[in-house]
Amino acid sequence: MELNINGNPTQVDTDPNMPLLWVLRDVLNMTGTKFGCGVAACGACTVRLDGEATRSCVMPVSAVIGKNIQTIESLGTPDKPHALQAAWIAEQVPQCGYCQSGMLMAAAALLEAKPKPTDADIDEAMRNICRCGTYQRVRAAIHRASGATA
Repeated sequence: MELNINGNPTQVDTDPNMPLLWVLRDVLNMTGTKFGCGVAACGACTVRLDGEATRSCVMPVSAVIGKNIQTIESLGTPDKPHALQAAWIAEQVPQCGYCQSGMLMAAAALLEAKPKPTDADIDEAMRNICRCGTYQRVRAAIHRASGATA
């Protein structure tokens, strides 16, 4: 199967029913996307498919053929972080950090759809679970990245 991951055509030879999460982590060794619950509830495994935030733990790899898959590895670089990554640091969002890659991918999808989101937009879009409870900081970081004031 050929997948388009982070703008690169990538060949994988795997069971078509294998969840995308495990193809990314175990087959391609792209470990930025995390396993959390396995039932699409927590959002740690969030990637973007054609711009939409998608839970990869329940998405069969066969369902993503022909789609643009974006993982956390493509969001920014250490030398040039994405605006969300810079805002995450400025607002001191991460605590344990486990949910952060999924949170960032969901936030990136939100900002692409709504460049100046309201608090209500953020609350609706950000359905990821953070056990550390940094939701207010996440909201502030999304506003910062959008150029809005919190």
